[in-house]
Amino acid sequence: MTITCFIRYEIDPFGKAAFEQYARAWGQAIPRCGADLIGYYGPHEGSATTAYAAYNIESLAAYEAYRARLAEDAVGKANYEFARREKFILKEDRVFLKLVSGPHGPRQVFRTDVMIKEGIEA
Repeated sequence: MTITCFIRYEIDPFGKAAFEQYARAWGQAIPRCGADLIGYYGPHEGSATTAYAAYNIESLAAYEAYRARLAEDAVGKANYEFARREKFILKEDRVFLKLVSGPHGPRQVFRTDVMIKEGIEA
């Protein structure tokens, strides 16, 4: 069974660029250390202080081993230090969830007004 770790961040509203840099740095380190990174999501519309990250991992035991590898990874160490030094993360909460709604049906594609206007086929 795979579980998904969702991380909710409260970030400094003036630290969005720093958070984006932080998020991009995890793009190589997290998969290298054993988790399947879904992605980091920063503020776009609405809240200027809420951001998320999500990744899949096999189990809580695998999570513990992954966190130990991440703490020893050169990029991981540098990224943790960057966050500590710049203080753009004000709060961080983790929750582990399992998918309970699958399997899902195929996504339907609908022609939108923009597609029709631009002559794009669906």
